[in-house]
Amino acid sequence: MSKSILVEENGIHLVFSVEPDGDVLLLHAGAAPLDESQIKPDARQGFRALELQVSGEDRAEYHGQLHRASYPGLRMKYENHRDSRNETGRKLELTLRDPQTNLAAILHYQFYDGVAIMRSWTELINHGENDLDVEYVSSFALTGLAKEGVSRRDDKMAISYLYNGWQSEMQWRTYTLPELGLSQLTSRSSRRIALSSAGSWAAAEFIPMALLENRETGTCLYWQIDHNGSWQWEMFDQFDQLSLLVSGPNEHDHHWLKTLRPGDRFETVPVAVGAAYGGAEAAAAELTAYRRRIRRPNDDNKHLQVIFNDYMNCLWGNPTTEKLLPLIDAAAETGCEYFCIDAGWYSAGEWWDGVGEWLPSAERFPEGIKFLMDRIRSKGMIPGLWLEVEVMGINSPKVAETDDSWFFMRHGKRVKDRSRYQLDFRNPAVVAHADEVLRRLVEDYGVGYIKMDYNINAGIGTETNADSFGDGLLQHNRAYLAWLDRLFARYPQLIIENCSSGGMRIDYGMLSRHSIQSTSDQDDYIKYAQIAATAPVALTPEQAAVWSYPLREGDDEEVIFNMVNALLLRVHQSGHLAELSPHRLELVKEALDYYKSIRHHIPVALPFWPLGLPTAEDPWISLGLKHGEQRYVAVWHISGDDRCVRLPLPELVGSEIEVKTGYPSTKPVAWSWNRTAGVLTIELPEAKTARLLEVLRK
Repeated sequence: MSKSILVEENGIHLVFSVEPDGDVLLLHAGAAPLDESQIKPDARQGFRALELQVSGEDRAEYHGQLHRASYPGLRMKYENHRDSRNETGRKLELTLRDPQTNLAAILHYQFYDGVAIMRSWTELINHGENDLDVEYVSSFALTGLAKEGVSRRDDKMAISYLYNGWQSEMQWRTYTLPELGLSQLTSRSSRRIALSSAGSWAAAEFIPMALLENRETGTCLYWQIDHNGSWQWEMFDQFDQLSLLVSGPNEHDHHWLKTLRPGDRFETVPVAVGAAYGGAEAAAAELTAYRRRIRRPNDDNKHLQVIFNDYMNCLWGNPTTEKLLPLIDAAAETGCEYFCIDAGWYSAGEWWDGVGEWLPSAERFPEGIKFLMDRIRSKGMIPGLWLEVEVMGINSPKVAETDDSWFFMRHGKRVKDRSRYQLDFRNPAVVAHADEVLRRLVEDYGVGYIKMDYNINAGIGTETNADSFGDGLLQHNRAYLAWLDRLFARYPQLIIENCSSGGMRIDYGMLSRHSIQSTSDQDDYIKYAQIAATAPVALTPEQAAVWSYPLREGDDEEVIFNMVNALLLRVHQSGHLAELSPHRLELVKEALDYYKSIRHHIPVALPFWPLGLPTAEDPWISLGLKHGEQRYVAVWHISGDDRCVRLPLPELVGSEIEVKTGYPSTKPVAWSWNRTAGVLTIELPEAKTARLLEVLRK
């Protein structure tokens, strides 16, 4: 007879079954309890809780490129389980063992009190006498994704995820399974829906997360890979059921293989998995709470101070003392609290392939960099500098002091990307170099903010001291995070922005450490609105830095639009503020004053989207934050001749509300409220205009 292990925690229902032969099945993970009648007896064998492939082992079933039906995964048998609590919440651990190789796997499921999310990962231990080469191991495996309800999955299931790219971050798209080629035509096919990233940009093409909705039952499953390197998730059908596998790197997709020698242990990358009633907003609320829970505690995410950075639509990486002095004065006048000098401060001219020493340019700053740091502090702001410490230009003078052990290597040669080498943070000499650079900036120059950029992708990994290219990358990924942990412990008040050509590393391997994230390098403020409005589905609002950069030549509405882009998130102020007319500069100052009056709500607020998650093609966009009875709603009129937009606010049906134009106060919008329908109509007659509203239930 089978033995059940039932978990009901924070709205998530988990059901494991230990079969008479010792197989461990995960029969259910969802927002609703399991109805076991929905699982046909001949399909149970497909509900495996683990997939694990070792070199030289067989494969079962027709798999194509899928990672299903793996060995010794199919041989793993139940050994024991542990159900406990820790400071985070409930913790379930199931131990499985392969009787042939004596390879053990511990499946970890960590819950977080009050959040409908668990973190899942797998730990492997080689108790055998022989080396084992692991090609694939799942961090989370679940079958039966579409078993609830009576409709065909072709009709009821929808998958959503975020495309990502330079200047085009966070493009939300939703598909039915047939639209992605996974129609329900056979009980098991070789077709899969698969997203992955290979290399040191975890968000090179996709944000590492997704949402699966069952539109018949009104429930959803969502997942996020908390890793700063290669990852994958794949969805496929087997035994007439829909299955999901989520993992870090693997051999087929990422050139990853890990040799486990007798006694060796290995942990997969962690994956956050949640379930809720509702769709994207429900998932975003739980993910926001989870992200706040796993993040390093820090003052920056409490105070949300305003940062000025001289790069975007401003100095473009060409700073000098003469150019900076008026900007410092103007930034202070408008109320900025940090002033970051961006790229170029370390070189007299073209600097791209020469970076690596990180010493200030005497030509740019004849008085020395400390003069500017002191000037910034004298204006009541904290100084910052741009840095890209993970790379070294191929023509950097520093290269002469190094050897191959400093860099990623493949096929006996140093890996290059965009005329830079990738530093290997497993090397103590690299760590010592990075430590000294940071010490100099913080202790000698007085820097309190670092914009840590990363403009290359090091690819599949390095062969140095590694079982495979992907193994070298994974070791480096973890070594870099460990370096960050030590750095923040050494300088707890230091703010380090996570930037990677904008948003190429929006992942919670990095963002569990960094308090702030660059969302984009988009330099068109109209196009930026959609990126800003979508950002809270991928990261917490208080970590999402959005540029606002009034142009030299523009009108009031251009300034207002720019500022609204950032006011519900983190303000990254830029633009030639010293050259704006007094009236337009006053609009910037008003926006920053208003931001300071509401920013204490942002770290505790939850996002919502009255018009749904936006696309780059939408004529109207809206993002809201709600905290108690207070709602802040940003509205952008992007294009088209419509004078009005209807904003559904279903939570407020039947309520009386008060609507106020929070910014700009001098240009209030006309509005009307349909209490019965719960629809707020506002008027913004002209395209390329934006407003920030306050909506309060009376």
